[in-house]
Amino acid sequence: MIYQPIYILTVLFFLVFLSEWLCKHTFLKHISSSLLVIILGAIVANLGVIPSASDASPVYDSVFKYVAPASIFFLLLGVNLKELKKAGVPMLVAFLLGSAGTMLGVLTALQLIDYEVVFGENFAPIAGMMAGTYTGGSANFNAVALHYEVFREGAIFTGVVVADNIITAIWMIATLSLPVVMHKLRPHPKVISDSNAEEEVNREEESIGPQALALMLTLGAVTLFAADYLADLSAGWGWEVPSILILTTIALILAQSKRVQQWPGAKLLGMFSVYLFLAVVGAFCEIGALIDVGAHAFDILLFTTMIVLIHAAFLIGASLIIKADWAIVAVASQANIGGASTALALAKSVKRNDLILPAILAGSLGSGLGTYLGFLVAGLLGA
Repeated sequence: MIYQPIYILTVLFFLVFLSEWLCKHTFLKHISSSLLVIILGAIVANLGVIPSASDASPVYDSVFKYVAPASIFFLLLGVNLKELKKAGVPMLVAFLLGSAGTMLGVLTALQLIDYEVVFGENFAPIAGMMAGTYTGGSANFNAVALHYEVFREGAIFTGVVVADNIITAIWMIATLSLPVVMHKLRPHPKVISDSNAEEEVNREEESIGPQALALMLTLGAVTLFAADYLADLSAGWGWEVPSILILTTIALILAQSKRVQQWPGAKLLGMFSVYLFLAVVGAFCEIGALIDVGAHAFDILLFTTMIVLIHAAFLIGASLIIKADWAIVAVASQANIGGASTALALAKSVKRNDLILPAILAGSLGSGLGTYLGFLVAGLLGA
């Protein structure tokens, strides 16, 4: 069957719409849009509505090459490093301790499974992906996956994503009870942030006109071109610097400009691009490949579970020594494991409005730091 590119794009766009609608208006609201769009992509691809991995379209290659890196760029434009001081020393210390725990967790958990059998030659990139995502969110996960093209192993990729979503959801529940439980074991007075908790810092919708949209798209396209050019240039010099890493660095530099921060549309374009990319990832998940992964499902789940448990043990142990505020510890851990959005939700859930902005800012730090740590772990393991 011949699939026209415009037809494939139509279906992919609709899947993004459908996943968002289902998550907002049905019982599926307990499933993240990111996971749901992968599932929907897998369903329609296996039903033959759109091409699967074995009959991949050039449309998919374009999404992998341009749309996915663009999503990372746009989302990172919201990382204002100058405002991180508002998170306060306690939050930043707890967050960095959690990041160190994640690194330790990835390297240790890898030894608990037969990683060369479970992940094959992709074990090092996958370890880097997990180090990235459990430092600050899925943008880091996608950055490492894109560079090493792990997404082309659709079933393995989806298996890791599913395990990640399960553990993240469980850890959200765990961190909700963490301040209460730990405060009984070792009471500690609250550390109140000076930030304005009532400020709206996490808008889901943006208003953007044609001029601003054109400017944002131009900035993204220029940055993608510059990152690829500099990557090729560095390769000629024998350095082999990944274009995604260059893209991340450029985005973080641009994000420090007040003028760039005031441009609307970055978050909107970033999230839409992420969902479009994940829909294509789902399309790469053929039933036969998913059956093959089934034999390693337990190992994948064990791997992700142990990363989080070691992260938690390291962070809680260090927090006992430094006598940290347990609410800050819980929010910082969520900023590591789930990113800014889950950290924000946790701060609201434990009725610590003073930690709302610090949660977002710590999550923003993770969005920038995670990509670097992900590549570091992958490199250490020989990727």
